[in-house]
This record gives sequence, C-alpha cells and structure tokens, in this order.
Amino acid sequence: MAAQETDTSTTGLIDSEEDRESFNNGGDGATTSRPKEPWKGEYGKSIIYAGLDAIVTCFSLISSISASRQSSADVLVLGFANLVADGISMGVGDFLSSSSENDVAAKERAVTEWDVTNHGGPEKMELLQKYQALGMDVDDAATVVSIFAKYKNILVQEKMMVHGMLPPEEAEKPWKNGLVTFAAFLVFGTAPLLSFIILIPFTNNEMVKFVGACILSALALALLGIAKAKIAGRNYAFSVAVTLFNGAIAAAAAYAVGWTLKNIAGLED
Repeated sequence: MAAQETDTSTTGLIDSEEDRESFNNGGDGATTSRPKEPWKGEYGKSIIYAGLDAIVTCFSLISSISASRQSSADVLVLGFANLVADGISMGVGDFLSSSSENDVAAKERAVTEWDVTNHGGPEKMELLQKYQALGMDVDDAATVVSIFAKYKNILVQEKMMVHGMLPPEEAEKPWKNGLVTFAAFLVFGTAPLLSFIILIPFTNNEMVKFVGACILSALALALLGIAKAKIAGRNYAFSVAVTLFNGAIAAAAAYAVGWTLKNIAGLED
C-alpha cells in the first residue's frame, strides 16, 4: 500500500494524457519537438581539440614546405617529427591541465566545507542573496537554503557553483585525457601526410602530392566538423564550413610565409 501511495505521489503531476504530452514537450504545453540533446562522449572535447590542432598544424607545415619547393622526403621527415613532438606536448599538456583542475577543485571543496562548518550563517546568507539575484522570491529562497542546510554535501556543492567552481570529478582520470589527446593528434595529424606516402609509387610530381594532401586534410576537417556538430547539437553544414574555413586560412597563411621567404626574402638553398 505504501509503495502504491509513493507511486501516486510521484506521478500525480502527470496523471492525465494531456499532462504527459505537455511533460514530454517540455512541461509548458508546447507542441514543438524537443531539441536534440548534445552527444555526451567522455573524451569528445579532447578528440576534437587535438584533431583540429593536429590537422591545421601539420597541413600548415606541409604548405610552407611545399611553397618553398622542398622534396617529399623533407615533408615526411619534418611532418612526422613535428607530429610526434607536438602530440607528446599536447598529451602532456592535457594531462597537466586536467590534473590541475582536479587539484584546484579539491582544494576549493575543502575550503568550502570548512566555511560551511565554521561559518554557516554567512555562507547561507550568500546563497540566499544569490537565489534572490536570480529572481527567486525571498521566502522561497530562504526555504531552499534552509533545506540545503540539512544536507552538508549539497550545500557545499551549491556554494562551489556560486563561486563558479565545479566539484572535482572523482571518476575523471587525467592520464586518460592525455592519452586520448596524444592518440587523436597522431591519427588526425597523419591525414595530410598520407598523400606523400600513398602517391610515391604513382608520381614524383610534388604538386600532385600537395593537392592530395589538401583533399585528405579537407576530408579530415569535415569529419571533425561533423563530430563537433554532433557533440554540440549544432547544424552540420555550418560546423563543417567553419572548420574548413579555419583550416584553409591557416594553410594559406603558412603557404604565403613559405613562398615569401623563398622567393622574396631570398632564402635559397
């Protein structure tokens, strides 16, 4: 009987078909379809960031080398050396960044717990003022704060959110973030270089290989643009266009620098 009463209490707000439809459409009676949720991949950010940086960096290097009319051997040696070095740097950087964020969050939580335990009054008053600033009625804000005050962990987390600090992620492993960043950098950064490997048996024309690198880089950037749109729940075409534009601008700038140094500044072999 108690279980039945509990079920009734939790479903009483949506006990009619109309209420259920309203709830499914956002709770306000709207008839528009529910917006698509973003993809919640755990390492999506690391993959997108490292992949985009790898493609742009590697292709920009290829562009500058091609503009100075160096050989495919130079492209491959410099390209892969730069790829491995930057990949290690990116991976270690992501690891250190994630570790630092967790350390800062843990320290902030310890400080907040102490403040809540030893200076509960001012801490609750700060929360009360924050909720009022967000538009909550003073009586409702006082009720919410008094309820949170019964649960120390919840109160601590709310206080951290007020200060713009997310609670430390217990399940997050910084070394995994670093490893994913390194792997993504190598995988996507290899795309522009594949043309200079695949076309070796078919042609010695450096321009043909460079065009192939352009095509492979564009495909890799488009793939990242699609992934970015999937994660953020944005328009696919717009995301791909922005990603391609970013890569094109970076590559054009690198090509212009290489051509200028070779043909105008007089840096001959």
